[in-house]
Amino acid sequence: MGANKPWDRDAPGRRPAGARERRRVLIVCEDSKSARYYFESFKVDPKRAEVQAVGTGMNPDSLVEKAGELMARAAKIGEPYNEVWCVFDRDSFPLQNYHRAFELIKAAGMKVAWANEAFELWYLLHFNYHDTGISRDDYKADKTIYGQVKPHQETALRNARRLERHWQEMAEKFPERQNPSTNVHKLVEFLNELADLGSAK
Repeated sequence: MGANKPWDRDAPGRRPAGARERRRVLIVCEDSKSARYYFESFKVDPKRAEVQAVGTGMNPDSLVEKAGELMARAAKIGEPYNEVWCVFDRDSFPLQNYHRAFELIKAAGMKVAWANEAFELWYLLHFNYHDTGISRDDYKADKTIYGQVKPHQETALRNARRLERHWQEMAEKFPERQNPSTNVHKLVEFLNELADLGSAK
């Protein structure tokens, strides 16, 4: 079972195997507030894992380039990340920037958590299922958002998986054509598993 955990998979800058090794995870976010506030709030045991969330205010491909720089810098000083995630919205960015971001992520061996059209869709899924387009004006978030939505996280995970199945059934493979859509739940699932490390013997 342990071999299937996210931190046991091959990852950029992965250190030699060791069950008690302290895991290092970097999450680079497109916005400088909403997503960063949210991911900073996950409770992980600092003795077992370190999660760094960085807000950039950059477009998707520039964000990925920044993530690559941070990943390389950490490896150079002997503190590589076990896993690097890039988090961005579809928003109104040019399609070429959006596509290039996915290409760069794949080439670098990083992971992606995307949302169309805004990250805040993930928050809405804590309360209601949505499979029709929603304006950005319907979203809002602040530093307390994690605590507000945490009691409803299982609902959000179910709704996100349902939305994912919806687009699979629609045979729509391209994220930019899926509105609304998100795979942020995959990063949330990963962070929940990281938090479980604190209770591992």
